[in-house]
Amino acid sequence: MSPLLSILTSVLFWVTAMCLVAGVAIVGPRRLYGIGENLVPHLRESRREVAALLVVLAVSGVGRPALQSVSEVFGLRLTGAILALEGGFVAWLQGTFQSPRLTLYFSSIYVFGYAFLLVFPFLAYAALPKPTTLKRLIVAYTLNYAIGLVLYTVVLAYGPRNVMPDLVTSLLYTFNPNFQTLTGEVNVETNVFPSLHTSLSVTVAAFAALTREEYPAWTPIAWWLAGSVVVSTMYLGIHWLTDVVFGTALALGCVYAAYRYVDPTEEDAEPDEREAGPDEGDGGSEPGGGGSDSASSTV
Repeated sequence: MSPLLSILTSVLFWVTAMCLVAGVAIVGPRRLYGIGENLVPHLRESRREVAALLVVLAVSGVGRPALQSVSEVFGLRLTGAILALEGGFVAWLQGTFQSPRLTLYFSSIYVFGYAFLLVFPFLAYAALPKPTTLKRLIVAYTLNYAIGLVLYTVVLAYGPRNVMPDLVTSLLYTFNPNFQTLTGEVNVETNVFPSLHTSLSVTVAAFAALTREEYPAWTPIAWWLAGSVVVSTMYLGIHWLTDVVFGTALALGCVYAAYRYVDPTEEDAEPDEREAGPDEGDGGSEPGGGGSDSASSTV
């Protein structure tokens, strides 16, 4: 088995296992059972959003070499500016806290935890009776990838492991060299500004907070995993602190835009719907009894 196939198989196995466990523990058997009934109508309702996401992912995958060439010729070279702005923060972070256990933890989080964090919300929000939250999630993902792709083309910047190899170690690859075969398929060394690992993880954490009434147990788990992913990007020497800051800003902007684009007035009507519902605490099994949009605030 090739290294890439081996890693992909491992990621698929662990993400599937984690989704099954989290599905039972967080979503609940009753809602999981309802996915079969909800999935087709939800996908039909979200067909434009799904199509947009697939187009962006296809452009990213197929057009990445061409866009990389454009970036190398015309891109803004910001590596020096980033280094001047934050200095050796990543080197300090890695040098101060590096240990075999932390390297194992953050490497696993960066690959397996991140994949689970991105996949599980699809399962959770597909189980809700209304498609609104699922549509918002898809829109937020699409915006993250689309804006990230534009910025990767406009900005040419190298990560700390490339700029300071004597001070910053590529811990992810020294821990497991096969991980490089996976990341090399979806990324290049100049795609650091902003950190999409950060932006997508913070996006999931924001959605978890906004849907905490539907899935209260998911909120602390999502925040813990998202925070771990964010730290891992720097601890492993992949991203600068600047990449993380801008990735966080990108995430919050995309979540806000998704909530404004998909049924922006639905939250205003939700309290009245709940009051009229016969079973307020049912978690969404009755019309107006929670649904996918009972977030108590917007980003």
